[in-house]
Amino acid sequence: MLTRNHTSLEPFISVEQQPLATRKDEVLSFPIDHLSPGIEANAYYFGHPEWAKNYLDAVHRDREFQERWSTITGSWQDKIVVDIGCGPGNVFAALRDHCGVPNHLIGVDVAHGGLKIAAELGYTPVLADAQRLPFISEFADIVVINGTLHHCDDMRQVLREAARIVRPGGLLITDHDLQKTMWSNNRIAHWLWNVRLPLYRLLKRGGHATSEEQKWMVATEVHHSPGDGVTPEFFYSTLEPMGFSVKLFPHNRTAGADVLQGRCGRSSWNIRLAQWLSGVNPNSAEGALVMMCVAQRSLIPQDDTL
Repeated sequence: MLTRNHTSLEPFISVEQQPLATRKDEVLSFPIDHLSPGIEANAYYFGHPEWAKNYLDAVHRDREFQERWSTITGSWQDKIVVDIGCGPGNVFAALRDHCGVPNHLIGVDVAHGGLKIAAELGYTPVLADAQRLPFISEFADIVVINGTLHHCDDMRQVLREAARIVRPGGLLITDHDLQKTMWSNNRIAHWLWNVRLPLYRLLKRGGHATSEEQKWMVATEVHHSPGDGVTPEFFYSTLEPMGFSVKLFPHNRTAGADVLQGRCGRSSWNIRLAQWLSGVNPNSAEGALVMMCVAQRSLIPQDDTL
C-alpha cells in the first residue's frame, strides 16, 4: 500500500496497482512479473553502489548533452516529469541547473540501489517494470527515456507505455539509444564490436574497469550490437497512431542544440575507422551512433488502442 511518504504519488498511480505497492528505503516498489536476464542484469549493475555512482559521475553529464536537452525540453519548472530508466539520476543531475525544478520528478527503474541514489538528487523513486508502468494515463508534462530503450527486452512496449502517460500537449523525449544503421550487420562489424571489450578493459573505460563490471554492464545492453537498435520506422509506427508528432535527430553524442539544424556532430576516430572497415559511412546520418526522438502529443484525443 502507499505510505504517507508517497501520498504525493497517489493521484498518478492506477487504482489497480495501488494495493500492490510496497516500500523499502523510501523506494516505492511494484511487482515485476517476469525477471528476464536483461532485467536482472540491469537491476544488479545499476543497483551496485560503486558502479552506479561511477555511472552517475561519468555518463550523460557533458556540455553537449546539457545544451541539447535543455534546448529541446525547455523549462521543467512546476511540471510533472517522469524519467523512465532513470538509473542513479543522470538526467536531472545534468539538467537541474539548466531546466529548473519540477513540481513532481518521478524516477522509474528496476535497480533499487540506483533509485536510492536518485532519491538523494530529488527524484521520487519508483521500482517498476518499464514494460508495465503502474501509472494512470496522460498525466505527465515531460516523459524522459534517456539511454534506456536498448536496455529493455521489448523496446516497442516500453515506448508505448511511456507514450501512454504523456498528457495532451506534453513531450516524450528519447536519446542515446543505438541506431540500427550505425553498424553493418556483417562479420567484420561483429568482430570489431567484440574486440572493443578487451580494449575498453585495458583503458579502464567507464563501465569496464574490471572484468566483473564489464560482464554485467554488457549484459544490461539487450539491444546494443550490430544489426540491432532503433529505426525511424520504430518511432513513427509506434507513436504516430497514439497521436504524436514525431521528429528524429540522429547524432554522435557530440552535437548540442545544433541537432535541431540536422547536424550530427563527429564521432571519435576509432568509431569512424571501425565503421569504414565495416562498410558504413560515418559522415552520414545513417552512420550516426544514436538517435534522439522528440515527440509531442496532440491536444486532440486519440484512441491509444490502435
